[in-house]
Amino acid sequence: MLDAVTHIRYAHAWLLYLLPAAGVAIYYLYQLFGKNSEKGNNLLLEEIHQPGAGVPGRMAPLVLAGTIITHLFGGSAGREGTAVQMGGSIAAMVSRWLRPLTLHTPLLLMAGIAAGFGAVFGTPLAGTVFALEVLAVGSYRWRAFIPCLAAALLADYTCRWWQIAHTHYPIQPGLAPFELLLLGKIALAGILFGLAAFLFAELTHRIKSFFTQIVPVRWLIPAIGGVILIALVYLLQTRDYLGLGVTSQQPDGVSLVNAFQPGGVNTFSWWWKLLFTAITLGCGMKGGEVTPLFFIGATLGNALAAPLGVPVDLLAATGFLAVFAGATNTPVACTLMGIELFGPAYMAYFAIGCTAAYLSSGHTGIYSSQLIAHPKLLNRRRHGHETTIAQGFQRRRAFTGKYLQRLRQLLR
Repeated sequence: MLDAVTHIRYAHAWLLYLLPAAGVAIYYLYQLFGKNSEKGNNLLLEEIHQPGAGVPGRMAPLVLAGTIITHLFGGSAGREGTAVQMGGSIAAMVSRWLRPLTLHTPLLLMAGIAAGFGAVFGTPLAGTVFALEVLAVGSYRWRAFIPCLAAALLADYTCRWWQIAHTHYPIQPGLAPFELLLLGKIALAGILFGLAAFLFAELTHRIKSFFTQIVPVRWLIPAIGGVILIALVYLLQTRDYLGLGVTSQQPDGVSLVNAFQPGGVNTFSWWWKLLFTAITLGCGMKGGEVTPLFFIGATLGNALAAPLGVPVDLLAATGFLAVFAGATNTPVACTLMGIELFGPAYMAYFAIGCTAAYLSSGHTGIYSSQLIAHPKLLNRRRHGHETTIAQGFQRRRAFTGKYLQRLRQLLR
């Protein structure tokens, strides 16, 4: 369906002008039928940590419809969030149907997350570990490994049985020579990838918070976001940053696939995709964050390859994984994804890049309900640490507000 609506948007450029109306339609769709589905992936994490009201079955069709509408009219979003929410919603329904068998609902929700993630990217091992790793920073629920693995493998097999083809990324299959200098360059790039992940997560949260505070009429927020995106398209004179961004309408356009080739993207392509996606999701339109994060990481890796003297395809692949690892705090799952997508030849470089990004992204992330079980830096224990990503964001926002207030007083 995403492929179909993307080609429809390519064929009918005027659909972009309806993006503000599409955002309003998504808002009312969730207001009328959504119940607590508006929380998205965070609802799944909350129900796994502490079961409460439950995950409604309506979440699956709602997020599918919202994502299709977003992509049809040009919003910049992904597909992982949709797949994960559909998997979790279906798992919750199965749990309610089989309640007499006393199935463990959080375990089944984790299996649904693994199935959705593993199937949408064709990476069942990464999907399995992602479901175990995403719940809490620095902690894993290994007792759920076998159910999650079974669900992810079966989901991936189902897609392949239906002949669903996954994207192939053009990376050289050979083994790059293992050099300490190259390893150091990858680590340095990994730090920059982590900072890009931090920027994406913070900007998305702040855009949502900003519009919530200054726009009292809630349905106007997605409409304003749509108008801003249209203005950016005309400012940049390109539509390459709309939709998934895996491929472009023009063969030589900026896209995720072209990021693996020298000169395939522009120096600041990563920033523009980051901005388009943060506005789309921060203003309430639907879709995932992961494919845009892949785009951001791969294009940033392409831009850094020449200054660092690293092969373009290797650094694009590392950025592809590392920005996602920093934004979701899942370095192990992202390393496994690299092995499944690009082969085991570059495993050491992927692991270094993902770990560096994970450490440099701080205690932030795209999932506000993700717990912080163990701080990333040991000295943080002296000062305490946040319980959730959301609490960390609130503390940073309060600190920033206090700093700005003091700055205004000085300027007076």
